[in-house]
Amino acid sequence: MAKVKHIGLIKFKEGTSEEQIDGMFDQLLDLTETIEGIEDYVAGPNISSEGLNQGLTHGFIMTFTDAAALNAYLPHPEHQRVKELVLPLVESVVVFDFEV
Repeated sequence: MAKVKHIGLIKFKEGTSEEQIDGMFDQLLDLTETIEGIEDYVAGPNISSEGLNQGLTHGFIMTFTDAAALNAYLPHPEHQRVKELVLPLVESVVVFDFEV
């Protein structure tokens, strides 16, 4: 069965502090401990010098065991709780999923 990469690219609203950003990524990391099917999670700020990030400043990648695990994660109450905390800080976000 194919694993799924769940990628989020984020531009935070002006005035969002580094502490708030770090807290958001910590909340996402906590999801990997509470929601089954997440195999890996990495996150960080954009460091590219290419200038092709279209204003997106941070990103994360979650690896799910399969598409069913991703589909269970999306409506999960803990994921919904984190989204409610995070979205007020976000100006724009791109989410992209693909199988590997």
